[in-house]
Amino acid sequence: MTRSAPSRRPRPPAPRTRHPVPTCGQSGTGPPPGATMDPMSHKIAVLGAGKIGEALLGGLLRGGRAPGQLLATARRAERAEALRARHGIDVVGNAEAADRADILILAVKPQDMAALLTELAPHTAADRLVISAAAGITTGFVEQHLPAGTPVVRVMPNTPALVDEAMSVISPGAHATEQHLAHAEEIFDSVGKTLRLPESQQDAATALSGSGPAYFYFLVEAMVDAGILLGLPRDKAHDLIVQAAYGASVMLRDSGDHPVTLREAVTSPAGTTINAIRELEKHGVRAAFLDALEAARDRSRALAAGGDSGK
Repeated sequence: MTRSAPSRRPRPPAPRTRHPVPTCGQSGTGPPPGATMDPMSHKIAVLGAGKIGEALLGGLLRGGRAPGQLLATARRAERAEALRARHGIDVVGNAEAADRADILILAVKPQDMAALLTELAPHTAADRLVISAAAGITTGFVEQHLPAGTPVVRVMPNTPALVDEAMSVISPGAHATEQHLAHAEEIFDSVGKTLRLPESQQDAATALSGSGPAYFYFLVEAMVDAGILLGLPRDKAHDLIVQAAYGASVMLRDSGDHPVTLREAVTSPAGTTINAIRELEKHGVRAAFLDALEAARDRSRALAAGGDSGK
């Protein structure tokens, strides 16, 4: 059966707050620390260019950076070749990336971070900005493995970075300044929006935002199954739910109304919606979400404390 997607009305991108980006400490080949430098001239290395790392590379290129300003590392040779072919960038080893780049973005899995930092330490100057994008890894953990005084910024992006709609939560380490935070925002604004939070709130942000898309996919999956149960073809149920989710998200973002207000506008007395909500409440869906997000937060804390490496 040919699937007809619902028509979509083009919309302008969500406004993004831009901060002035002042000087960042440079590698030995650049201007000395303290000299003014165009942030667009920084050489940025993404270490561990998986899906999120590659999305970030693509966003930076679309934002105007030249391929020569970007480096990447990859564990497998075929992955490295694919990155070169798609983006025209240099894909090098971790040590070379640390030697050449002004800003290092660590996008490896949490269980691989300690080994990576040990490899990078001899090649990372203390004025190099290091951005960690690994769930549960604290700035303190990164700082302990690198030269004293290294500025570290912790960032938790999410997978909508793949479509330039990420929410990336940014927190400074002990030596990161306003300048370093502005650099991190400039980079991650290329694939969505950014939000600053104290690092003490990063585990909660990971539970809500980092893992958040999965909860919505889970809900859409359940609603599509319900549509099939009610007699709709799978493709039609999918289109109905996806567009409903998209429209509801735009209303939440653009109206400024509280979600309760928006929900009540759909909930007529003795109508279909209130009967559905009664069943959701009867089955404890709200409580299940509270428990689920607490579990995700606790898992993020366990990763930070050096827990086992499983997902």
